[in-house]
Amino acid sequence: MTEEYPSRWANTLTYSEWIQLVIADELPPPPIAALIGFRLVRAERGTAVVEFQATSRHANPMGTLHGGVICDIADAAMGCALGSTLPSGESCTTIELKANFFKPVWEARLTAAARIVRKTRTLCFLECDVRDERRHLIARLSRTCSILRGESARGR
Repeated sequence: MTEEYPSRWANTLTYSEWIQLVIADELPPPPIAALIGFRLVRAERGTAVVEFQATSRHANPMGTLHGGVICDIADAAMGCALGSTLPSGESCTTIELKANFFKPVWEARLTAAARIVRKTRTLCFLECDVRDERRHLIARLSRTCSILRGESARGR
């Protein structure tokens, strides 16, 4: 993909509309989803779910799933949870991301379920639980976002 990817639809779709078209396979997922291999499966007002199959190709030097991959799938879920609430002309950017890891993963089907905890006009705080197929809690992440409007949101 080229640099044009995010801006191609930015002037014609809301973030929420874009999310629904990606889920329906009517638009391609963002390049990071293809690179890592995760899939957005649900986004409703203030919540979102991402699925991911962890394999040995995602391992760190110790052989377990790299923590950055867990951060990526949770970050995507939280971005879509917030994005599902944004009107036309608004976007967001992460200003803080925190991760607590509870259980190592080698190969597993992971689900990242994100939800808005508190949203104001300019900031949003979200949480995301990452669980394996047996529903074991692998990690809990939180994210603080700045909500962008006007010139700050243009092209994002």
